[in-house]
Amino acid sequence: MGEENCTAVTEFILLGISDAPELRDFLFMVFLLIYGITVLGNLGMITLIQVSPRLHTPMYFFLSHLSLVDFCYSTTIVPKMLANILNKDNAISFLGCMVQFYLFCAYGIIEVFLLAVMAYDRFVAICSPLLYMVTMSRNLCVELVSCCYLGGTVCSLVHLCLALEIPSYRSNVINHFFCDLLPLLSLACSDVTVNELFMYIMTSFNEILTIVIILTSYLFILITILGMRSAEGRHKAFSTCASHLTAIVVFHGTILFTYFQPSFGNSADTDKVAAVFYTVVIPMLNPLIYSLRNKDVKGALRKVVSSKIFS
Repeated sequence: MGEENCTAVTEFILLGISDAPELRDFLFMVFLLIYGITVLGNLGMITLIQVSPRLHTPMYFFLSHLSLVDFCYSTTIVPKMLANILNKDNAISFLGCMVQFYLFCAYGIIEVFLLAVMAYDRFVAICSPLLYMVTMSRNLCVELVSCCYLGGTVCSLVHLCLALEIPSYRSNVINHFFCDLLPLLSLACSDVTVNELFMYIMTSFNEILTIVIILTSYLFILITILGMRSAEGRHKAFSTCASHLTAIVVFHGTILFTYFQPSFGNSADTDKVAAVFYTVVIPMLNPLIYSLRNKDVKGALRKVVSSKIFS
């Protein structure tokens, strides 16, 4: 890589998901449908939790923030992706690329922290049910959520500052459908060892910390459930954790696959498929997972719908 091929860029070209023209209309309709369900599901979940007194509990307070993060997470990526599918010019300004990367990184880290906080919430609810509302006070819930947002903001800000230090790129063509860090670093002319090292350290730290919290919480939950004499109580406890466990496995599994796979097995197409899953599909699935498997949510929805109909 010669120095003469390295230039400062004012815009990037996103190659997108597929370069096959015959798939454009199909991909646009599929992702438009998914995004519509994502917006409706997450904003609907937030609204339902706000208007239903029976859902004014710590568990649903955290769930409303998870829905908000999923909505913002998807909105950071999908509208630009849909526009690029229809347009032949897939350009994004340098500033727009950095903003998209920052928001994508921030919301992703916030979601990782929120899932860990929700695991702790389930631990308190099942292992200390009589002290649940006292332990998970309003102030504590607000503090925990604030720490999630602060952690995501700070981590992504450091990533952004390091990315802005890259003086030049050998190309402005990004083989991806959004501005992710790994494709950007692969185009850099300068040494990006610090960027890569910080990314892997921070990702590893966040994953290890949150997974330890999740596994510890669910270990105590499992011990408590197995000690219950009532089969109905065990079933109810398992059902309250099933949705959260499903969301954890899907999200963390995709993140681990994307950022910790061996470099020699790394392919752009594989990365794109994984990225579609955690940026487009998971934000759509989360409200469906929590609504379809949750009696309280379904009951609150029926009550709101019936009250609107009769009014």
